[in-house]
Amino acid sequence: MGESEKVKDLKLLKPILALGAVCFVLTGCSMSLPVTGQTETGSETFTGQATGYADGGGTLTLVSSKGRSCSGNFVYVTSRNGEGTFTCTNGQSGSFKFVSTGTRGTGTGRIGNEPFTFIFG
Repeated sequence: MGESEKVKDLKLLKPILALGAVCFVLTGCSMSLPVTGQTETGSETFTGQATGYADGGGTLTLVSSKGRSCSGNFVYVTSRNGEGTFTCTNGQSGSFKFVSTGTRGTGTGRIGNEPFTFIFG
């Protein structure tokens, strides 16, 4: 590769690096995805949002068909698997695990003693 080609490649790379820096500064490089789910019995459904960050952590917020709200945090323990905990406005809490492709996935958890499943993306 000649010197002029190296300079040309560097000129093309600068805008990409600048865009990446802007993404990191402005948004923390996060991605938010819709979440839907239901309890194992089907007596309660959920909608909400999962937001993942470049550092491998994230937040989960849910609102149920019965009016309770739940929010919590999660972390990726591998590149595809994560787990977290949350607390609901009625005082119940729970844990959850999920498998992700990066833009969609499935998970399971418990609210109090009741199992639930969810999908995101």
